[in-house]
This record gives sequence, structure tokens and C-alpha cells, in this order.
Amino acid sequence: MKLPVVSGMDVIKALHKAGFIVIRQKGSHVILKKISGEKIIKLTVPLHKTIKKGTLRKILDIAEISVEEFLKLLRK
Repeated sequence: MKLPVVSGMDVIKALHKAGFIVIRQKGSHVILKKISGEKIIKLTVPLHKTIKKGTLRKILDIAEISVEEFLKLLRK
């Protein structure tokens, strides 16, 4: 499925709906965390106007979220 063109803030909002919490921000990058069972998932999201497709795909891979799930979270 094709990845949408989204901003960093849109990605953060969608990840928040998936259970991620904002830990801190350093410059134009926000660090999020989610405790999933026994493992902790940490990732960094750039606060850019548009996130490049490769960056977005890597964020979704680390977050263990499929493109379909991400699109549903964006629509909520």
C-alpha cells in the first residue's frame, strides 16, 4: 500500500493513538516511547513539514505498525 505524504506532527499524533508517549524533544526531533510487553520501543520523529517516504517507512517498521494500521490511526 502507498504511503501518504504527512507532516511530523501528523505522525506523532498517529503514534500517540497507538500508545506511544512523548519523552522529550531536541531541536526539531521528538523522541517517543512505548512499552510493549517486555520490550521498550523508542523512536525519533523529525518535526518536518513533510516526512520522506523512506523515513516514514523506517519509523513504522521500528514502531511495528503496518501501513494499513497507520492509515487507520491517521483517520481517527
